[in-house]
Amino acid sequence: MSDRERAVQLLNVVPDDKMAYVIGFIQGLTIVEGMEIPNHETIEAIEELKNGGGEVYEGSAHGFVQMMLED
Repeated sequence: MSDRERAVQLLNVVPDDKMAYVIGFIQGLTIVEGMEIPNHETIEAIEELKNGGGEVYEGSAHGFVQMMLED
């Protein structure tokens, strides 16, 4: 049995109330050289910007949050 198969086997017996800990731990393992791997939605947004679409906000983080709250 491979390590991956053993991990899946163990996941099948982890109680639901402990899964958040398991997910957090596994997410920590996916960090590569201090950077998280972007999810599908982030990759699509980056591609959209590369192709001339999307919107780029150049103000402060505070200004961005205010703008988002107004929508």
